[in-house]
Amino acid sequence: MPKRTTVVLDDDVYEMLVRESIRRYGTARALSKVLNELLRGEANSMRELVQLIYSEKLVWVDQAEIEKLRKELSKRLVER
Repeated sequence: MPKRTTVVLDDDVYEMLVRESIRRYGTARALSKVLNELLRGEANSMRELVQLIYSEKLVWVDQAEIEKLRKELSKRLVER
């Protein structure tokens, strides 16, 4: 069941939503629909990012390997 709420938008955000509503639906009266779609897309992206961050990693790198890589990169930087 849809819920009603009041959201205070900055002018530039409101104008962007109106333009997007007109582009997608041919009317400025679909702001709620556009806003829901944008928020849903953003939430899905965040969920995917969190899953990637906390997923099981394919490669295990120990502290010695990290230190070796750091020294090698530092050396390359100095050589430039």
